[in-house]
Amino acid sequence: MKLVLASNNAKKLAELQTLFAGLPIELLSQRELGITEVEEPHHTFVENALVKARHAARACGLATIADDSGLCVAALGGAPGVHSAHYAGLVATLPDREEQRRTQDAANNALLLRRMQGVTDRRVRFVSTLVALRHADDPEPLIALGRWDATLLTAARGEGGFGYDPLVWIETLGASVAELAAAQKNRVSHRALAAGQMRALMHEAWTLG
Repeated sequence: MKLVLASNNAKKLAELQTLFAGLPIELLSQRELGITEVEEPHHTFVENALVKARHAARACGLATIADDSGLCVAALGGAPGVHSAHYAGLVATLPDREEQRRTQDAANNALLLRRMQGVTDRRVRFVSTLVALRHADDPEPLIALGRWDATLLTAARGEGGFGYDPLVWIETLGASVAELAAAQKNRVSHRALAAGQMRALMHEAWTLG
């Protein structure tokens, strides 16, 4: 079964390909099919994930899955939340997509650190919402949610991962997310938790695996 990921994020694709390994699916990026990204106008992860999955499904006629995820900071009322990817606004349009993403990540992280300067409540949570559709008008979307509680650091640590990973400290592991090996992250992250739920839903509702 071909399943199209409604994202152009190469690192997110690689993570989900690993997390769905063993299922009888071929996970493709919408970018491979020439599908453009869609606006995400809503205030919740689940609504935006549905928008992305439906857009991709209409464009390709295949089953789709979308991940809407981000960092929610308690002291900021849940921000950056659904705006995590462009918290600092669109800071660059570069020909190399990964270079653009790194530039954007650096700006987002810098803004978050400035806004949290002097704030003692450092509680944060990574959230991942996965939505899977058999087709664009599927009346029964599969919805999975993963939450990963952590603490916000005052300076970046580690070179791995992407997004806010260098700023997020996992107390139980004694490391920032950016310091975790990819295999370790894929066992315990918010996306791993959501993917585990999604695998069970696909098995039950779609009789996969």
